[in-house]
Amino acid sequence: MLAPSPAAVRIAALLMATALGAGLSFGARAQAFDAVRLYGAAADRNGGTLGLAVVAGHAYMGSDERRTRAYPAIDYRWANGWFAGTTNGVGYNFSRQPGVQYGVRLTADFGRDESRSAVLRGLGDVDARPELGAFYNLQPTAHTFLTSSLRYGAGQGRDGLLIDVGAGLTAPVAPAWRMGAGVAATWANAAYTQSYFGVDAAQAARSGRSVYSASAGVRDVRVSVSATYAITQRASATAALSYSRLMGDAGGSPIVRDRAGVNGVLAVVYAF
Repeated sequence: MLAPSPAAVRIAALLMATALGAGLSFGARAQAFDAVRLYGAAADRNGGTLGLAVVAGHAYMGSDERRTRAYPAIDYRWANGWFAGTTNGVGYNFSRQPGVQYGVRLTADFGRDESRSAVLRGLGDVDARPELGAFYNLQPTAHTFLTSSLRYGAGQGRDGLLIDVGAGLTAPVAPAWRMGAGVAATWANAAYTQSYFGVDAAQAARSGRSVYSASAGVRDVRVSVSATYAITQRASATAALSYSRLMGDAGGSPIVRDRAGVNGVLAVVYAF
């Protein structure tokens, strides 16, 4: 069996964290920036990853229509604390302690087009918005991690607030294999929940749906499992499955056709 190098172990941990969090919710990009993922990266050196992720999700959060898309997985971390990429956004990690990361970053909410589904017709588009945020991660042991992040700026009024928390573990099960599991949840303020799950009077008139006011609360919870294989000393592949469920006013929205679903990710990444 192939014994992975330290670089392969680092990228395996990154793939695990990515698969256990991002891309496994109802919308293919709904959780794109739910956490900063720097696990296993050496704080005193530059390094990056390049790859591709295929996400089998839904047309939008709460949809019962399947949607499969491929996305680039490109991230780079500088020894001075800066990082940038499709997984983490652009930000700065102030910590130099192993197993602890905290800082600020700029990400994006990708919005939602009403053309994605007939269910959304008449509701209008939710425009893509930049998000300002902060994060704090803790890696208590080599095989466990805790994540938290705050993101502000999404939604129609640019005042949507999201708070993401997660926890997980990874462990080697064979020389070239690692398994992982994780849980996560996202809380949203009323501005965000109304933008994505509410129906105001104008939208009701256009769509024929009843007016629906959505308040703040836990938007969704997620449980995930994954497996990572070291293809070479620098390349790894991860497959992951996740069960997601919309909660509270988000789950009770008239546009929700499926509160829960099983979704998947297949990602291949090269570390350099």
